[in-house]
Amino acid sequence: MALFRLYPASHAATLLRGEGIYLRPPEMRDYEAWADLRAQSRVFLTPWEPTWPGDDLTHAAFRRRVRRNHQEIANDEAYPFLIFRDDDVLVGGLILGQIKRGVVQAATLGYWLGAPHARQGFMSAAVRAVTGYAFATLRLHRIEASCLPHNEASMKLLERMGFTREGYARAYLRINGVWQDHVLFGLLETDPVPLRVARRNKT
Repeated sequence: MALFRLYPASHAATLLRGEGIYLRPPEMRDYEAWADLRAQSRVFLTPWEPTWPGDDLTHAAFRRRVRRNHQEIANDEAYPFLIFRDDDVLVGGLILGQIKRGVVQAATLGYWLGAPHARQGFMSAAVRAVTGYAFATLRLHRIEASCLPHNEASMKLLERMGFTREGYARAYLRINGVWQDHVLFGLLETDPVPLRVARRNKT
């Protein structure tokens, strides 16, 4: 069955705002902050992510990443964002990836948060902002997400944001060098919007 595009023309300059945060696509000026945060969060992030390439934190690799990200946006394939506090401090990243159009109108949600910024409500605010963008602007019908069965923090986040647990996939993704099972979640544009959750530990 053919899949036809159905989306607004351009999102290259997208800026999303949430409670205490804002999101925008990565740019080269973000390299130092991004590399520093990823480096200091390596131990924190490694159990939950694919194995990092050997050159992952280099300037050249980041340049390729930014170039690829902007091409993905132009092609309506994915919408990557960096997450910043309102005072311009980078706290993490998020992506609406694997965009499917036509009769599907769906995307996959992925995210990461730097270790110093965990459990402060930043990711809840970011996911809330990007789901609104996905449904209202990108005109998606469905957002899918998955997480490791022992990642309780991620599961609780998705459930707070209104996602429904829909299934269990064996050896679904290769995380930290090992094929691992994942719990599957979904959110529809017609699902009820959850109540706003106040951020903890505000500073």
